[in-house]
Parts: sequence; structure tokens; C-alpha cells
Amino acid sequence: MNLRFGVLWPFRNPAFNKVPWEQLYRSHLDLISASEGLGYDDAWLTEHHFVDDGYSPSLLAIAAALSQRTTNIRIGTFLVLAPLHNPIRLAEDTATVDLMSNGRFDLGVGLGYRRKEFSDQGISHTERGSRLQEGMAIVQKLLSGESVTHEGKYYYLNDIKISPPALQKPHPPIWLGAIAPKAIERAAKMGFHFQSVGPAELNTAYDGALVAAGRDPQEYNIAAQRAVYVAKSRSQAWEECARSLHYLTECYAKWFAEANDQEGDDQALKGLPTVDEMIKAQSFNFFGEDAIVGTPDDAKQMISDYVSRGRFTHMVLQMALPGLAPHLIHKSMDIFAKNVLPAFKK
Repeated sequence: MNLRFGVLWPFRNPAFNKVPWEQLYRSHLDLISASEGLGYDDAWLTEHHFVDDGYSPSLLAIAAALSQRTTNIRIGTFLVLAPLHNPIRLAEDTATVDLMSNGRFDLGVGLGYRRKEFSDQGISHTERGSRLQEGMAIVQKLLSGESVTHEGKYYYLNDIKISPPALQKPHPPIWLGAIAPKAIERAAKMGFHFQSVGPAELNTAYDGALVAAGRDPQEYNIAAQRAVYVAKSRSQAWEECARSLHYLTECYAKWFAEANDQEGDDQALKGLPTVDEMIKAQSFNFFGEDAIVGTPDDAKQMISDYVSRGRFTHMVLQMALPGLAPHLIHKSMDIFAKNVLPAFKK
């Protein structure tokens, strides 16, 4: 097996360990550059809006900066909230970053779920699916070099062809993130790679949807996101990351409860352990899978277990946890790179 490994970078700056914004961006750009030297394959960027901790709202700008600070690592979005973006702008920015990075850019998109991000801009959350489907069909055509004329429910284009074009042919890889069955089916039907933020069973569901759509699963990639932090001892790992992991989980639980898109989302906050309880238990379920926190051997065992339960090609490590000091992020990346990566690079 030869998995690809990349780190997810949300550029979050929570109140419990807040630093000046310019310092946060500088340190995390430095960390991403360092991750390339450590042997990571991918740097993934992730988008939200109007979050107090600054959860990165402007991914293509960050991607452009990374294109000039790295040489080999692939740069991807996990993910752009496509219904909030004009498809022409998204295609042009994607093509520009693809050129600047010499063809190292992957475009991952998704629906989004936070009501505030939509309602506060006058967009109904019920339009997310149709906006994404219409918009991404346009983006794919534009990135493929086509001249596009389109008159739809949300977008109008009259003989639009973007210039300069993207470098990768037929277009930069396009991914779709999904949790709900309907969204997973949409990814398969549209022929997009899959970004998973849930249990291993979602990967199998995507492969089934590909087959149902007449597509060969072996031609498509699956990127699975997992919360990860490693240290020399299991207790040290939990003591160092528990506050940040708790904060991360509490935020997501609140957002899912507010969105209430799927059955049980409104119960997301119930039963959330305290930081001390997480440290004592030395285990925590994050998005349907246990957080990979502990020693390198713990990490290898948990990743091997995940591998055994379904196909995937890319592991997205939620290692740059919000509020975690840069030296701790670097230390965890270094230990993981030296002691875990080689086991899955055969």
C-alpha cells in the first residue's frame, strides 16, 4: 500500500490561545513549508466564514501563497463551499493557482452546512445542492478549456472562456466532500473524487455509488480526514492536544446541531466529555472514528485498522488543531513523518 498523507490547515486562532493574526498566518505558512521537507504529500486548506477564531475564509489566496513557498507538495482545498462562490471566479482562481503551482492544485468543494454562512448573505440553505450542481458543472467545463454558454436557475454565461487556462489536463482534479447519502451519490454521478469526513463505511458507499453510475472505482480517489496527534507517550499526546481537540469538537457539534441536516445532528453536543475526561479516557470518537492520538505505534495500528475497513487513497490529518502551539504541531508532524509514514509507503 502507498497511501498519500497530507495535513489539514484551517488557520484557526481561538481565544484560549490567541496570537496576532499576522503571526498565526506566518507560523502556519512556515509549518506547511516544513511539512513538505518532512515528506508529506499534500497540504489541504479548509473554508468557513464569519467564525470568531478566523477559520480560513479565503482559500485560493492561501493556495497561491503556498504555490510560491513549496515545490513538490500538492495543494488542495478540503473544501471550498461551492454554493457561496461565483463559478467563473472559482474557475479563474483555480486556473491561476494551478499555473502558479506548476500543476499541483486540487479543487475540493462541498455544500456547506452552517446556516449563518448562507442566510446572512441572503442565500437559502435549501438551494445548496442545486447551486453546487449547476455551479460545478460550469466550473468543470471552464477548467477544461471550453467556451460556455449557460442560462440556468442561478447563473448566466454568454460564450465565456477563461484565460489563462489551467495547466493540468483535462482539468485540475475535482473532489466533492459529503456525508449524507444523497451528496455521496452526487459525487459519484458527477465523476468527482470523494472527500470523506465520516466513518469508513462512507468510502464503501461512494464506491457503490460509482459502480451504480457506471464508473470504475479504481479510477477515483478517496481522501479520508482523521483527527491525529502523536507524541512519545500516549499520556503526553492527550495532555498536549486535548484542549484543542475538545474545542474543535465542540465547535463542530454546535454547528451540526444548528444545521440539523441529518437525524441526530441536534444531539451532537450531548455527551461531549470535558477536557479532563478526554485526557483520563485517552480515547475520543471524532466524526464516527476514534481520534488517532497517542504514540506512533498507536497511530500505525489505528490507520491499519482503518485501511482494513474500506478503500481510500489519501489520508488527511487534522493535526494543526485550533489553538495548538506551532512547536507542538511541528513536533507531532515530525514524529509522525519519521515513525508512521514509512509503514504506509511501500
